Amino acid sequence: MRALTWQATRKVTVEEVPDPRIEEPTDVIVRITSTAICGSDLHLYDVFGPFLDKGDILGHEPMGVVEEVGSEVQKLAVGDRVVIPFVIACGECFMCRRGLTTQCETTQNRDTGTGADLYGYTELYGSVPGGQAEYLRVRRADFNAYKVGRDLPDERYLYLSDILPTAWQGVAYADVPPGGTLGVIGLGPVGQFAARIGTHLGHRVVAVDPVPERRLMAERYGAEVFDLTDDVLERLRDATDGRGPDSVVDAVGIEAHGNPGTAFLQNAVGLLPDAVAKKLMTTAGVDRLAAMMLAIDAVRRGGTVSLSGVYAGTADPMPLMTMFDKQIAMRMGQCNVHRWRDELLPLAEAPDDPLGLEDLATHRVPLDRAPEMYDTFKNKEDGCIKVVLKP
Repeated sequence: MRALTWQATRKVTVEEVPDPRIEEPTDVIVRITSTAICGSDLHLYDVFGPFLDKGDILGHEPMGVVEEVGSEVQKLAVGDRVVIPFVIACGECFMCRRGLTTQCETTQNRDTGTGADLYGYTELYGSVPGGQAEYLRVRRADFNAYKVGRDLPDERYLYLSDILPTAWQGVAYADVPPGGTLGVIGLGPVGQFAARIGTHLGHRVVAVDPVPERRLMAERYGAEVFDLTDDVLERLRDATDGRGPDSVVDAVGIEAHGNPGTAFLQNAVGLLPDAVAKKLMTTAGVDRLAAMMLAIDAVRRGGTVSLSGVYAGTADPMPLMTMFDKQIAMRMGQCNVHRWRDELLPLAEAPDDPLGLEDLATHRVPLDRAPEMYDTFKNKEDGCIKVVLKP
């Protein structure tokens, strides 16, 4: 089959690789019909090379049709249309029973001190082949392959794999009070959905992004948008009675604009020999924190900051004095996709498409064009907000 593979820092290629096969009786093989490039895939493209091997298959936002089932699969049959969460969980352990599927104790990576296995996301999370490919082996499929309808376009369902529940969890964790204002930092795909979810739930939404196309898209769904200017903090406060938003979702994470010194260090570490780079990243790694710092500064006193953007630094400086003095609550973490998908499915299938699932992708291209689209997405060129690949 053809698959998008990591070759080196900032180099991915589509290659012919062996087809996946049933390895456990609880597996299924899915023929991928749509798969997306996620903002966190760009972290692999730029930063996490030391934890990847040449030829690793990337991607964790897939959906498709079941082609083959293992002998112990009970809930799925050949021909079923399914969405695959990026998290691989058992559904039965202590953590899964509490809705914390990213902390699944069955697939947890204890040797690296990280959570559950993730598709296409480095040796830190199991080195599991990803879904930017023609076919995907889905483990523990009865729990991890989510059966969906046949009549609606793929994009009504595709984002249930990651970014829609990630945004939903981000807004839930933000704990916006009744009649309150939700701030969203970053209007990439997760930020777009966070803003739409906020307005759908009846909140006022104020959002910040430096890219005009992203601001215009968010405006279509009722957000009040602000450019990332030097005075954006003052402008956010001016728009909220001088206090700041009640709650803020940081939908940016590790590679925020700004922090040029940290950006240089991230790039430099990625070019070191793997053994050296891994040691540095797991003991002294730092993130670009501009988005999180803005969220902490912008949120009103006594408010909540919710981190949906991925962070991975082990030595990040935190403004604890400010956080303590302002009595800020903070919640964060990889999305527990399985916890939210039943709640989100009716919205995905609603006739009026209230979250605009068919109005997010700006680029729909064959899998063979994935390498160029990684560059386009990373550089925010050609109005790129979301890329959907068609194997």
